[in-house]
Amino acid sequence: MKSPRHTVLLALLLTVCLPVCARAVDFVEGEVIAIADGDTLTVLDRDKRQHRVRLLGIDAPERSQDFGERSRQSLADLVFRKQVHVVVPKLDRYGRKLGKVTLGRTDVNLEQLRAGMAWYYRYYEADVFREDRAAYDRAERDARAAKRGLWADPRPIPPWEFRRTERGQRDDTEERPDQPAPTRPRQPRQPDESADVGTTLGPVVGNRRSMIYHWPGCPGYSQISPANRVPFPSREEAERAGYRAARNCR
Repeated sequence: MKSPRHTVLLALLLTVCLPVCARAVDFVEGEVIAIADGDTLTVLDRDKRQHRVRLLGIDAPERSQDFGERSRQSLADLVFRKQVHVVVPKLDRYGRKLGKVTLGRTDVNLEQLRAGMAWYYRYYEADVFREDRAAYDRAERDARAAKRGLWADPRPIPPWEFRRTERGQRDDTEERPDQPAPTRPRQPRQPDESADVGTTLGPVVGNRRSMIYHWPGCPGYSQISPANRVPFPSREEAERAGYRAARNCR
């Protein structure tokens, strides 16, 4: 028979967990062994499996941008070589886990916003846990008003605009972060994965299982299972997502 104390603890746990657990598709616990940039890290779980995690609801400067390395170092100072818990409501289009990372009671995603090391990614606000949205929005606005971190620059370039420039192409589906999130436009129809990969998925294709990418001419380019196939617009995008080039590609 459970004691009253155990009953109270269980009720408290359910109160805290249910709003988050209801949407979670996965949970990860382990040590942070790598920091790619200010919003992406790798967790090693107790079974020695690596999990690439993109911090949910924030977008940090690219490492080649101003404040990119400082944002990465900020995240490293928070969690590198520490044990974290990740709640994962979904995967991104590159197969990375989108997650809320916590260190004890500290919301790491929120701390990056408070420090002025990332933008609140308002375009994807619908993916953020409902109970976190107001806090994330307020944290970015407070950091902006206080000119903390990247907000010391009077006109910082949002990372999605920087990536757009780097790719040399326009992406009109993302708005500026200082505007309210619009109704998300209808997404373009996805290519049929059963069709020929060379004509429908562009020049670079990743293998979700091996985290290796190929391009036309690679021996394994057409041998990736449709279930594991992930298209990328460029090699740079594949590597940003944590994929590496196949060794037999020339």
